[in-house]
Amino acid sequence: MARARVSLWAICMLRVALATVYFQEEFLDGERWRNRWVQSTNDSQFGHFRVSSGKFYGHKEKDKGLQTTQNSRFYAISASFKPFSNKGKTLVIQYTVKHEQKMDCGGGYIKVFPSDLDQKNLNGKSQYYIMFGPDICGFDIKKVHVILYFKNQYHSNKKPIRCKVDGFTHLYTLILRPDLSYEVKVDGQSIESGSIEYDWNLTSLKKAETPSAEARDWDQVDGGRAQDWEKHFLDAGASKPSDWNSELEGDWLQKPPYQDGLKPEGIDKDVWLHRQMKPAHYLTQYDLSEFENIGAIGLELWQVRSGTIFDNFLITDDEEYAERFGKATWGETKGPEKEMDAIQAKEEVKKAREEDEEELLTGKFRQELLTGKLRRHDNHFSRFHRQGEL
Repeated sequence: MARARVSLWAICMLRVALATVYFQEEFLDGERWRNRWVQSTNDSQFGHFRVSSGKFYGHKEKDKGLQTTQNSRFYAISASFKPFSNKGKTLVIQYTVKHEQKMDCGGGYIKVFPSDLDQKNLNGKSQYYIMFGPDICGFDIKKVHVILYFKNQYHSNKKPIRCKVDGFTHLYTLILRPDLSYEVKVDGQSIESGSIEYDWNLTSLKKAETPSAEARDWDQVDGGRAQDWEKHFLDAGASKPSDWNSELEGDWLQKPPYQDGLKPEGIDKDVWLHRQMKPAHYLTQYDLSEFENIGAIGLELWQVRSGTIFDNFLITDDEEYAERFGKATWGETKGPEKEMDAIQAKEEVKKAREEDEEELLTGKFRQELLTGKLRRHDNHFSRFHRQGEL
């Protein structure tokens, strides 16, 4: 039993060691974050960031993150890293966000950019690959955006994904897998999942770019070889040509001869020549979730009321590593954060009660003074009135 536990532990450690971490940021080194993050100067009215753990937190140092500081401003800041491609790999994007100001209208999402991003000029028109995270505005908009850049267009997930709206820190995780499945987690719990192809309405785009049978001239394909292929396909005695390329032309198929004068039904030539006829721009199954030159992450958003804190950024290819990182950061401080908030709330209630009591006492004292003055005035008038009578 002990050996089994050791082996399991060793496997877990090996898996973590093999995980590729493309970017990780926790703001644990004081002001050095300014060497890694670039504030956009595209607009002089852009809001400024500071590193802070906020008014309440689970750990004063560990909970420090980028905080918006000015109301009714656009914000734009980014950090670059070594470019990479997620082709054939899982892509995990994760971070924490805390709207301690009780967000009324503004973004809490992040964007992942190609490596050629002009960081100094980052703005709302800068091309991005992925936009992910919460967006809140009034009673109508309380959603988690998952937007993917594909074929020079931005495509939003058609499923409504609700975000957290309280003032605590929450962990947001997006997982894009090479099998075209995806998953969105909030606080480590899966809240949405499915197919990238179908949940982004990309099936219609894929079908639109698939070459149709009507658009082809079967007899003119590849110098007339189509006729030879049809003959080979129908002739049970035909042998496989020496130049047949299975990778390009598919497996060699033979069909039994037709008997009793029966003629062959229509052959699905579109399927037969599918591989040979596929154009260069045809969508492969991986096109929908692959990004060749990922090289930056950033915040480009608008907030009416500032105070949001962004922290614990992570981009990796390993779901288990992301889960462990989330538990080691947000998982360790979420409890103490709520405890501190509860203590502060009690103190605020107590202070408000004391102020009310003080105001009430002050009011009573003033009333008593006023009442006392009135009584002395009445007594003086009564004495004066009685002396006049005498």
